[in-house]
Amino acid sequence: MASKLLLIIVSVFDIIAFGLAVAAEQRRSTATVQPDTEKDYSYCIYDSDIATGLGVGAFLFLMASQVLIMFASKCFCCGKPLSPGGSRAWAVILYITCWVFFFIAEICLLAGSVRNAYHTRYKNFFGETLDCPSLRKGVFGAGAAFTLFTAIVSELYYICYSKASDSFQPYGGDVGVGMGTYK
Repeated sequence: MASKLLLIIVSVFDIIAFGLAVAAEQRRSTATVQPDTEKDYSYCIYDSDIATGLGVGAFLFLMASQVLIMFASKCFCCGKPLSPGGSRAWAVILYITCWVFFFIAEICLLAGSVRNAYHTRYKNFFGETLDCPSLRKGVFGAGAAFTLFTAIVSELYYICYSKASDSFQPYGGDVGVGMGTYK
């Protein structure tokens, strides 16, 4: 049977990761063009940079959640064999889906954090237009969505894996040829 304590811990980590990703989307940095006092040049002023830390926190909590699930299930490929049937088939499908969602979520969170931390130091002179690059809206939101998908699928994977692992009955018959009675 699946460990309820592990499922609770993983759920808490996933909820924290989701909350941090949503908060990062809400607090991503924006920039405004500010002219200097003599009006000779303009430069970019960025507001709060807290979204980078929130994105990295979501990245780390989601990674910890995935490591716990994979460690408990022995990463699906190590350990005792699973019994054939629907639970094993679902475990394979959910394992692959879990890793796909995990990689997409981690890429969104990491790329969003890196891009949000980038602040240009450029100045423009004599009325040239100045572009202040900032993170596009929705990058952390996509990371949050795929964090939620990863949470759901990884827990379903662990439940199916546990069900298939618990129901395996190795063959207990005679391993020899059994020709002792024939003479």
